[in-house]
Amino acid sequence: MAEPASSAAGGIIGWKLIGGLTTVMAVAAGLAAIVVMCMTPPRHAREWVVGIISTVMGSIGGGSIAIQYFGLQSWAQDPLGLVAMLGIVFACGLPAWTLVRATFTYLGKQRGKGIDDIIKDVKGLKT
Repeated sequence: MAEPASSAAGGIIGWKLIGGLTTVMAVAAGLAAIVVMCMTPPRHAREWVVGIISTVMGSIGGGSIAIQYFGLQSWAQDPLGLVAMLGIVFACGLPAWTLVRATFTYLGKQRGKGIDDIIKDVKGLKT
């Protein structure tokens, strides 16, 4: 049986580590969303909402995948490593906004067409 003091200390350290990672991801995702919104402002409120959600989810999901893929979890034990992870999470959110803008632009040009016409058009784009 583990000592209560060491178990409690381990729990506190684990909680701090998880909280630190969550904070890093939230900050990076928010910064990515702000940067892309300033660079290319949305045309409509619904595009803004979808863009924010996509950028934040792209940051968190893409950043997590990148950190897992490259095995960078050990960076979380060092404050400088957390800053580096913030950069990775931030960078992963930027392409999400680009994809959302491209999708909105493409679908805006397809107004009045049925879904079957859009699918045929997308299939025809392959070269």
